[in-house]
Amino acid sequence: MSTSTATAVSHPNIALIKYWGNRDHELRLPENGSISFNLGGLFTQTKVVFDSKFDTDSLTVNNERIQNSGLKRVSQLLNVVRELAGRQYFAQVISTSNFPIGAGVASSAAAFAALSLAASHALGLSLSEKDLSRLARRGSGSACRSIPAGYVEWLPGRSDEDSYAISIAPSTHWDLVDVIVIVEANHKAVGSTAGHALAYTSPIQKARIADAPRRLDIGRNAILQRDFEALAEIVEVDSNLMHAVMMTSNPTLMYWEPATISIMKVVPEWRLEGIPVCYTLDAGPNIHLIVRRDYVNLVKKKLDNLPGIQQILVAPVGEGTHLIPDRS
Repeated sequence: MSTSTATAVSHPNIALIKYWGNRDHELRLPENGSISFNLGGLFTQTKVVFDSKFDTDSLTVNNERIQNSGLKRVSQLLNVVRELAGRQYFAQVISTSNFPIGAGVASSAAAFAALSLAASHALGLSLSEKDLSRLARRGSGSACRSIPAGYVEWLPGRSDEDSYAISIAPSTHWDLVDVIVIVEANHKAVGSTAGHALAYTSPIQKARIADAPRRLDIGRNAILQRDFEALAEIVEVDSNLMHAVMMTSNPTLMYWEPATISIMKVVPEWRLEGIPVCYTLDAGPNIHLIVRRDYVNLVKKKLDNLPGIQQILVAPVGEGTHLIPDRS
């Protein structure tokens, strides 16, 4: 084999119960489990070409050649795949996304999930969903959650073998939608990988981790029972806890923009008006409004009255990472 190729598509995901902080940074083993759903309609498509003629790995993202740390992370994951396959070809990686990257919309999750499937398939590996999730986790922790479909839970485990994500409900289980409010589309100054390493400098992190099993149980049960009121309460508390850790880390991570705060303040008021909506934020300034599908247009109309909003994306619960036919 001189050349082999595969193309995969993956969706970003939004964590309802958050992952923040690693017990093992190299393997990206999390301090606590997390629950998310994949974002349908938003996707990263990644093509991987292995060729015996290549003398180094290369990475192109949205038609831009990437070097330095971005390429290093990709090569590190490719090294894991090459070791699993017993083949030492270099690769050309070409990736495109239809949503803002590096701005707190889980772009690395989609990117490394797609890379894991495309690279492993191109080198002849046929990994189970569990093992594909484990592989994706090595590139970006939250990428393990983009592998299964629908509503997903990341089992934190204690080792590489038992830290992976599973689907807890299919995408059709509940008609939730993520209304993503972009208030800042540029790359954030401190990425999630660096942020995870700072988590334990916060005096709040130990308490957050200790309480995580309770929040996971409430969140999981709320999803399975389609109990929006219970879900909304725990999702907002969990998001606030994660950002409290960030704000009390050393150095401080403050991702919020004025528009972020104004939306966080009005969403609970909207819920009191009878609208099933709650907010959550990943590591970035953009805010995710989780809402029942029938109320999406009403929420968008209310957002029109608020300043500082650059773009609104709407994503229903999506499927898992999958291969697509190569288009050479």
